Amino acid sequence: MHYFNVLVVDDEEDFLDTLMNRLKKRNINTTGCRSGEEAVELLQNKFFDVVILDIKMPGGMDGIETLREIKKIQPEAEVLLLTGHASVETSIEGMKLGAFDYLLKPIKLEDLLEKLAQALEKKDTAEHKRQSEQIRKLLKYW
Repeated sequence: MHYFNVLVVDDEEDFLDTLMNRLKKRNINTTGCRSGEEAVELLQNKFFDVVILDIKMPGGMDGIETLREIKKIQPEAEVLLLTGHASVETSIEGMKLGAFDYLLKPIKLEDLLEKLAQALEKKDTAEHKRQSEQIRKLLKYW
């Protein structure tokens, strides 16, 4: 059983693969992509409950621009920002644009799972609360 749909957007291939594998091992339905443009394309065709989005990405769309597009396409999706550069100002800008929260890289999986649980609780439906409780059960194994 999958808890919910998560999209992970990060240009660092090793980080992306590792994070996706760790989430999938915990039965979390996870899709990954390496650019903001690819994320926007995916969001036009599939619903995601939570998007884990790297702020600093090279190329056409950085994380903040991608966040703006996500909120246009799926305003109900919760977005967790990741930054490896301790860019608190950019993270705060992202929060003003509708991001749920942010985490500094390198992230601890238990911190990410807690943020995912909180994001689901914000959605305020019985199903999301049940899913949040299931994620918190995963945290008990640490």
